[in-house]
Amino acid sequence: MGEGVLRAVPGPGPGRDGEADEPLLRDLVGAALRRARLRQGRTLRDVADQARVSLPYLSEIERGRKEASSEVLAAVCGALGLRLADLVGALHIDLTSRTTVSVTATTTAKWGRPRRGGQANLTLLAA
Repeated sequence: MGEGVLRAVPGPGPGRDGEADEPLLRDLVGAALRRARLRQGRTLRDVADQARVSLPYLSEIERGRKEASSEVLAAVCGALGLRLADLVGALHIDLTSRTTVSVTATTTAKWGRPRRGGQANLTLLAA
C-alpha cells in the first residue's frame, strides 16, 4: 500500500507489553458526564431536554458509544451547571489515577551503607 492510505486502528485492548492501552476519550467523557448527572439526582430526560439533545444521543454519549461535538459537550455541561474546565479536570483525574509508576527503593543503615537485602520494589499510583 502506498503512503497516504488510511488504515484501521485497533481498538483498546492489551498493548505490546500486555498492559491495557490508554482509555478512549469518549469513554472518559461519558463516564464523567454520567457521574455528574447522577450526583445531581437527575434523569437522562431532564438533562437531554435542558441541553436540547435527544435522550438516546445523550445515553450513547454517557455509555461512550458516541463522540460528542464541542457544541454538544458545551450544551450538556451547561445543563449540568458545569464549566468545560470542570469536565476537563475530571478527565485529568480519571487519566492520572490509572497511571502506575514502579520504583526501586534501597534502604540504608544508620551510617549510609545499604542494609542486607535492603531493596524493595514498590508500585505507586500517580495522583
